[in-house]
Order: sequence, then C-alpha cells, then structure tokens
Amino acid sequence: MSDELQTTSGADRASTGPFDESEANPVRPYIDLGGIKVLPREGLNLRLEVEEQTKRIVAVGLDYADSTLQVQPFAAPRSSGLWSETREQIRQQIRQQGGRVEEREGPLGPELLAEVPVVGPDAVAGKRLARFVGVDGPRWFLRGVIGGAATTDVDAAARVEDLFRSIVVVRGGSPMPPRDLIPLKMPAAPGTA
Repeated sequence: MSDELQTTSGADRASTGPFDESEANPVRPYIDLGGIKVLPREGLNLRLEVEEQTKRIVAVGLDYADSTLQVQPFAAPRSSGLWSETREQIRQQIRQQGGRVEEREGPLGPELLAEVPVVGPDAVAGKRLARFVGVDGPRWFLRGVIGGAATTDVDAAARVEDLFRSIVVVRGGSPMPPRDLIPLKMPAAPGTA
C-alpha cells in the first residue's frame, strides 16, 4: 500500500471502518444493498435515491440522529485512492454555485465543510451546511454527505460518523472503471434470501 493511500484513507480504516466485505463480521445482520451493507440500528431510516430516467439506484440516504447521511460507493484504482481528487472536484462545484467551502481534518480524515446556497419553493434563498467525507478502501472509495444536526452538533456528528464507519463496501470481483458507481440494489424483504 502506498504512503499516499495511507494518509488519504486513514491507516486505521481496516480496523475502524468503513469496511471491505472481506473485513466484515459475517454473523452481523446487515441490510444488503448490493454495493454496500448497512448495519440496522434503532432510529435509522433508509432511503434509496433513484435516477428517474434509468431507474438505477444512485445513492443510499440514511436518516439518523436528526441528520442525513448520503452514501455512494465507487470503484477505485488498485494503486491509489480517489478522495483527494474528489475533494477538489467538490470544492470547485460548490464555488461555482456561489457557496463557501473549507477543508479540515475530521474524525474520518480530510473532509470538506461547505455552505451551499439553496433556493426554496417560494424562491427564498438560504444556505445549507454539508460535510463531505470520503474513505479510500481496497479498490473502492466511499463518499458520504452529512447534513442536519451532525454538521454542528458534536454528539449527532459522532453518531453519524459511527454509522458511516459501520458501512461495509461490497466491491465484487468484476472489472470496473475507476469512478464508476458500484451497483446498488433494493434490500430483500425480511424473511427472503
């Protein structure tokens, strides 16, 4: 593993998460969403975000601790991570939208704290805080966008960070171009395989 990958993903990722499928505890009752598995917990609500034209699931939304966590797993090259260049792309997008963004070292490693302009249904402009987090794993990259209480409240932030760390990424063995979304799927109904 290269030194760069160590610093961008955090040297402790394999023991603290998010986890690769090969590192996950097989007896834990995960919700299987294809490219990721989520550990159910009290107060957690799960939403699948679907691209209208293709009907493809493009993100998983997790509502927890008065916060939202949107996660997306991506294929990554074997040799290096994607988080540092992804941060730069996010930074440029937010600035183009007229927002403000600062990079800081967070509990999950380097993250972006952004103030994003939003327009409501009555054309009322406001600002929304969002934290962009990312972790590079073996041949995958997991991106999270945190909103709500966890952008400012320390306790909510710790609970959402713990949720993010508990996610298992299922990269699969198929070749995939870097930056491609690892396919997500609907969870099986309880009681079905």
